Amino acid sequence: MRNIEPLKIAQRAVEIASDKQASDIILLDIQSVATFADYFVLLSADSMRQINALVEDIALQLKTEGVNIGHKEGTPDGGWVLLDYGDVLIHIFSPEEREYYRLEELWKEAIPLVQVQ
Repeated sequence: MRNIEPLKIAQRAVEIASDKQASDIILLDIQSVATFADYFVLLSADSMRQINALVEDIALQLKTEGVNIGHKEGTPDGGWVLLDYGDVLIHIFSPEEREYYRLEELWKEAIPLVQVQ
């Protein structure tokens, strides 16, 4: 894996998600409030099919750019998939799960860097 800055990985994930019509995309800098990661990318998808497509596209495009996923949790039918890239955690939600977990509120001390409606 090439040594790519975590911020660049997070920004690239935002670009890929936006290109794939994800909604309510937020990039949070969590460095000042967490020790386990530097950035969260939060985004919503309207269907299980779109969640799956986003998971596949983000993982594939980042891999072609030399960034391999460390771990993946969740399933599209569960409404929440987490892609773990070490210092970058990408959360792909259904609207219902996003509303239920409200990570933006839980991590309200984080610094929002990008927001794409």
